Amino acid sequence: MKLLTQKFQTKHNTAPFSQINIEDYKPAFISTIAAARAEIDAITNNAEAPTFQNTIEALDFSGDALDRLSSIFFNLNSAETSDEMQKIAQEVSPLLTEFSNDITLNEDLFKRIKTVYEQRESLNLTIEQATLLDKKFKGFSRNGALLSEEKKSKLREIDTELAKLKLTYGENILAETNNYQLHITNEIDLKGLPEGTIEAAKALAKSKDLEGWIFTLDYPSYIPFVTYADNRELRKEMAIAAGKKAFQNNEFDNQEITLKIAKLRYERANLLGYETHSHFVLEERMAQNPDKVKSFLNDLLAKAKPAAEREFAQLSAFAKELDGIEKLEKWDGAYYSEKLKQQLFNLDDEKLKPYFQLENVLNGAFTIAGKLFGLTFTEVYDIDKYHEEVTTYEVKDEFGELVAIFYADFFPRKGKRNGAWMTSFKSQYIKGNTNERPHISNVCNFTKPTETKPSLLTFNEVTTLFHEFGHGLHGMLANTVYPSLSGTSVYWDFVELPSQVMENWCYEPEALALFAKHYQTGEVIPQEFVEKIKESASFQEGMATLRQISFGLLDMAFHSNNPTEITDVKAFEKNAFEGTTLYPDVAENCMSVSFSHIFNGGYSSGYYSYKWAEVLDADAFAYFQECGIFNTEVATKFKENVLSKGGTELPMELYKRFRGQEPKADALLKRAGLI
Repeated sequence: MKLLTQKFQTKHNTAPFSQINIEDYKPAFISTIAAARAEIDAITNNAEAPTFQNTIEALDFSGDALDRLSSIFFNLNSAETSDEMQKIAQEVSPLLTEFSNDITLNEDLFKRIKTVYEQRESLNLTIEQATLLDKKFKGFSRNGALLSEEKKSKLREIDTELAKLKLTYGENILAETNNYQLHITNEIDLKGLPEGTIEAAKALAKSKDLEGWIFTLDYPSYIPFVTYADNRELRKEMAIAAGKKAFQNNEFDNQEITLKIAKLRYERANLLGYETHSHFVLEERMAQNPDKVKSFLNDLLAKAKPAAEREFAQLSAFAKELDGIEKLEKWDGAYYSEKLKQQLFNLDDEKLKPYFQLENVLNGAFTIAGKLFGLTFTEVYDIDKYHEEVTTYEVKDEFGELVAIFYADFFPRKGKRNGAWMTSFKSQYIKGNTNERPHISNVCNFTKPTETKPSLLTFNEVTTLFHEFGHGLHGMLANTVYPSLSGTSVYWDFVELPSQVMENWCYEPEALALFAKHYQTGEVIPQEFVEKIKESASFQEGMATLRQISFGLLDMAFHSNNPTEITDVKAFEKNAFEGTTLYPDVAENCMSVSFSHIFNGGYSSGYYSYKWAEVLDADAFAYFQECGIFNTEVATKFKENVLSKGGTELPMELYKRFRGQEPKADALLKRAGLI
């Protein structure tokens, strides 16, 4: 246990994963919570008058051991979990919520913060210090510090229950994902599937001592199946299985949990004096309030819907002409879209994949980060890892100084949730004369190498890697004094700018030439393929935009209204999707019960931020295009005003300092082919 409660005696103070025993976690949490509580008590009981240094700054630097332990434990609970780990998560989660509430609802501590806050005009604070003071004051005042004791007690109850419900919601989805497999024994049912997908399915069956082929709901298995399998009935079975995760009235059903989370969030917001959960959340966002978000989404909807309807009509006509399909269903979408794309652009992912070997794509991202920001990535083998598939890197600047440690974890496993994300094992901050550098991780679910082929990515997976790497750079290049303002600790509708802007390089011939090389011959991707990638970039963009808007509107439907009257999750969802629906509804399916972003992640009242940040990223990349995509002057401006600044200033101020003006939506609409 001691190992987890003190500074690690490892290279760069990296997490000693292989030395951690699972039974040590809970005692370590109890110990580090007690130590953090003692630090808070020392701040609260300080006999000296409250100052910025002895109260605000001291508070931000407190609980470092607990923060590191939490990041290690909860990151592994997402990427390398087990039944035992999930049980510990359920046990320690209420302890952490209780401790968090003990801080926020500590009247004496809040008095000290309020005293400093009221003197703020005369304290001669730096911009970063002023931001921290404002954030700390609001962190308390917005989370119950001003409530009566009775209401504080109610808030504690709600927060504890919410923490447990969110964990269970995620565990249920993982269980449902792991519980399904499609076992094929007749080779004819594989018709249309790529060779690599078939090979991976055969290997999976073999690992389970079964004949034939096994397909699962993990993305590298599921996506190729519904995109390429000629057998429509089997596509239907897979699509329905994916859509009914946690919607089967079994022990892993999330319907009741979804409603409870929505209702508790609403109750919490009311308790704190806000009309709805969205009003509470959006007060601290660029968008400011639910009306502005809905107006943003509906304006975009008005522009995207005509294009989406045209695209859907084109797809329906194509499917009818090709195979006599009278009514296009959800399990037909990816299949006929891929075929239409091949016909229109003579381009399909199977042609492209040989040029996108995972290692080459990752090295391409490294090279581009080198050209833009002067970084070098060197794989190292003396840093501990939590799974043999993880690779570790030292990241250095042009002067050879350590910038960050980078972990890359790219393949699906039983203990790993679906999707792709960036996270951190250690924050960046400056204390004394030491700039503590961050430990950043990218986690994805790409196709594993087989006996005959390396891991080859679809173009969509290439952009996913660059997206998460963009988040990674935001973490790695952080350069702030205070940990709570560092890296990706920014307004939620700003956090997707660094990730989404990185995706743009995937479409540029100059960038592709650096890494898109055939895995067997080393031949650089042919120019005609590059042109087709660019040409097809806005293919079905109307439909894709409509889909994103529909998710944003569903999020707002749950969180910007009173949810107490909702009794049927599916009926509510169907109603929320009404203005954005193209395909017929599937009665057995429900998205809300596996919408992890908003019910298990941090995106509640924030899903709109993907589209919001697209306006920023299209505008930002237009600046790079004007000056050259590897222009170091523009890159330095982006690094100094966006990537390194974290949440030290208001996002729009940072953006304007980089760009010289506020963003315009024109670049996005033009890129998407909507104007």
